[in-house]
Amino acid sequence: MSYDFDLFVIGAGSGGVRAARFAAGYGARVAVAESRYLGGTCVNVGCVPKKLLVYGAHYAEDFEQARGFGWSAEAPQFDWTTLITNKDREINRLNGIYRNLLLGSGVTLLEGHGRMLDGHRVEVDGKVYSAKHILLATGGWPHIPDLPGKEHAISSNEAFYLKQLPKRVLVVGGGYIAVEFASIFHGLGADTSLLYRGDLFLRGFDGAVRKHLQAELSKRGMDLLFNADIQRIDKQPDGSLQATLEDGRTLTADCIFYATGRKPMLDNLGLENAGVALDERGYIKVDEQYQTSTASVLAIGDVIGRVQLTPVALAEGMAVARRLFKPEEYRPVDYHLIPTAVFSLPNIGTVGLSEEQAREAGHRLSIFESRFRPMKLTMTDSDERTLMKLVVDADTDRVLGCHMVGPDAGEIIQGLAVALKAGATKRIFDETMGVHPTAAEEFVTLRTPVSVDS
Repeated sequence: MSYDFDLFVIGAGSGGVRAARFAAGYGARVAVAESRYLGGTCVNVGCVPKKLLVYGAHYAEDFEQARGFGWSAEAPQFDWTTLITNKDREINRLNGIYRNLLLGSGVTLLEGHGRMLDGHRVEVDGKVYSAKHILLATGGWPHIPDLPGKEHAISSNEAFYLKQLPKRVLVVGGGYIAVEFASIFHGLGADTSLLYRGDLFLRGFDGAVRKHLQAELSKRGMDLLFNADIQRIDKQPDGSLQATLEDGRTLTADCIFYATGRKPMLDNLGLENAGVALDERGYIKVDEQYQTSTASVLAIGDVIGRVQLTPVALAEGMAVARRLFKPEEYRPVDYHLIPTAVFSLPNIGTVGLSEEQAREAGHRLSIFESRFRPMKLTMTDSDERTLMKLVVDADTDRVLGCHMVGPDAGEIIQGLAVALKAGATKRIFDETMGVHPTAAEEFVTLRTPVSVDS
């Protein structure tokens, strides 16, 4: 049978664009349908603009710390409008780059909503296109719980477009998005509270990392509220918002920001027309080759609910393109040892197993840990401390996990991820020369374990 395209991608986010570009590069006829914005969540309302806001928030500390190095200046003033305007300009530039990448690769770009009519046909703005393969890469969307007054709350989507910086912000959630935005708002000068229904945020991260970040955020004056949840939100006559907690307490804020999870973007995709099944969590169900319950339809990225990180979606997109159109170069995505960063202030960088995960897996462990004041802060009044930790298998000497809380943690952890991927042992770390004087060298000078399992 003859088709209009070899591959039709619905969604021009990181994974969809990568799959489309590589497939076209392998000679396939490819189309991409996108109804919102090129680049997906990461470029528009995710990692990229968030990192720009984190940079902006960190300047408050930089100005303060500069005094210890002899710099003096009038009290710095922050302008939210300038930050958001410049952020928007950069995102628009990146949208253009994504457009050029697709068109330059020979991909047909359809700027409209794609909806499957069956396993080989997609409708976009009333026009029907046929394809041998359809790839779903529509990403995720923030989820705000259904509670009275939820319409007064915002999510990360709206936070990037606030007209002004709220004076009082209540951030709800315990994941990396909640922690990052609490750091952003607090760093930019808002009176910020972080509320989480559990005992401690960042569930799944190493326990030492979680506790260290809690201490550092508390030092900075952020209000941390654990084992608490909101029952209802009411708008007050003066425009402020009152959050009533389940225990009866009330909190007043100008902005209530929810970061309590994301759901897959499946609205009006025509899954039922194509016979595409969902798993028990509501994500698109796929096999190890990203094939859905309908052989001609594939799915990658946040809609399949595996590891919801941009580099993972990129790897999945590349794997799909290679398997379909360049099988001799195909290799499956390895989901082990995926490094990640949380751009809180201070940053978190981590790769491999946490101490808790390693114990659960049955490893006998040697734990190496260091907490120190970064050299940059020794001539300032800051008492921030950096945490570095290695989780080592005591029997094989293999390093199972590296964890850091401190400046540039994400930058430092990337190189360590290569070492762990290569199977580095603690002895190799010990025999590696450090770059002096840096914080990073601490990872190769940790000599005495803080604990060894018997």
